[in-house]
Amino acid sequence: MNASDRILIAGIGNIFFGDDGFGGEVIKELIRSPLPEGVVAVDFGIRSYDLAYAIMDGYAATILVDITTRGEPPGTVYLIELDQEKIGNLEVTTPDGHSLDPVAVLRLTQSLGGQIERLYLVACEPAVLETEDGRIELSESVQAAVPEAVRMIRRLIDKLCSER
Repeated sequence: MNASDRILIAGIGNIFFGDDGFGGEVIKELIRSPLPEGVVAVDFGIRSYDLAYAIMDGYAATILVDITTRGEPPGTVYLIELDQEKIGNLEVTTPDGHSLDPVAVLRLTQSLGGQIERLYLVACEPAVLETEDGRIELSESVQAAVPEAVRMIRRLIDKLCSER
C-alpha cells in the first residue's frame, strides 16, 4: 500500500489537563472496531516529535483529534479541513515536553520537508482544562461527545476511502 492510500488519525492531548485528554479517548473508542486497511489510529498524547515524524511517513490524509475553543457549548464537536498554506502565518512555538501544539508540529513537519496532503481536525469544545484533585477524566459533556466524534471520523474515513 502506498502513501496515497493511507490515512493517519492522531489523538492529541494531555490526560492530566481534564478535557485535553479528548483526543486519546476518541482513539481508544475508535480502535474498538476494525478500521479499513491503510487507516492508522494512534494516541500521540503530548509526543510532538513522534507525531511530526509519523506525518512524514506520508499519508493521503491526516486527521488530528483534539480540543479547541470556538465559543460554543462544551461538548460541541467540529470537523474542520485545515488550510495548510495558513500554517506558515501562525505564531511560532517550539515543541514542548509537557504539551503538544499542533501548529508547531505541522510547521516542524514542513520544515523537515514533510508533505501533508489533506489535513483535518476533529475537535471538541472543552469544559474543564484543569482538575484540582488530579483526576484523569473528561467532563461529562466532553465524554458524551466522544461517540459523536468517532462517528464523524468514521464518516470522514468512508468519504476519503471512496475517493481512493
